[in-house]
Amino acid sequence: MTGMQPASQNSSEERASVLQALQPIYAALAREFVLDVDECPFEPESASKAAVEAEEWLGQVDSKIQVHQLRQFLQTTPLANESALRNLIFHHLQKTAKSSVDRDKIDFLIVQYFSLCAPGGGEEASLEFIGQVLEPVLGTQPAELPSWLGPLESLIQTASRCRRLSELLHGGTLEQGRRLKMQAGERFYEPAVMIAFARFSFMIRRVFFRLMQDDLNAIQTGLRELERRGVSTIDCRRAQFSAEESTSRLRLICRSWKVMFHAEYSSGQPLRMLVDLRAAVDDALGGSQPTEGEPHAFAASAGADSATEEHKQTTET
Repeated sequence: MTGMQPASQNSSEERASVLQALQPIYAALAREFVLDVDECPFEPESASKAAVEAEEWLGQVDSKIQVHQLRQFLQTTPLANESALRNLIFHHLQKTAKSSVDRDKIDFLIVQYFSLCAPGGGEEASLEFIGQVLEPVLGTQPAELPSWLGPLESLIQTASRCRRLSELLHGGTLEQGRRLKMQAGERFYEPAVMIAFARFSFMIRRVFFRLMQDDLNAIQTGLRELERRGVSTIDCRRAQFSAEESTSRLRLICRSWKVMFHAEYSSGQPLRMLVDLRAAVDDALGGSQPTEGEPHAFAASAGADSATEEHKQTTET
């Protein structure tokens, strides 16, 4: 087996089988995101023609689907079973020329495969265990971290020490991890390297979930405390809400975010809004005082004049 293409998928017959198995997934992707692609050509005169046409059509869809769209689709569709993810990984790894988008898709797909297939939900996340779970797609590999990827371990430790989402998004850990991935170049597709990055991305994903849950809980606790003090509206312009956003509406928004973030751990703009909303609630708590007698409504300033710098979406992790 080579690092680029698992041995079990070397024959043209097996390749054609993989392409045909991917057809309903790619057709669903095209419908989901209303892609401007040709109709799926899977009624050919011969098996060889089927493979050629399928390859071309899947290539059309690949060129129009971005990483965040693939993530959104596969984390919500019932089509994303073990077989589908395995075929998607094989399909992307066999490409002769891979772009940075292909690399990020492969990284996501491998992490998603591990998340789905790992016994116990991935509580165990050593290199050896991850390599064992990924064996059907990457083959048997030694549990060794390439020396040049040593910084990944310190980045994981730094991320695990974060206490709120803003620390993770703005602390530089994600950018350093992505820089390492970019610097890997073609070495990224070596199985040991893909396993190392899969572990990094999986651990970062776990930190994301923990910090998002913590931020949501902190916001809801803060809103209850503000209401206890008699505050019914706060200035949330920094989080792209109104200058007098009601605490009751914010609690409803937090409940809806819990559902959304459960499916998608890196969702760009909503993540920034979550970070800024927590900051707005914290500022409101600091600027309000408990009231005597009957509660009354007033707006608590959230320091919206200084907007939070927009965080660049990483995907990949």
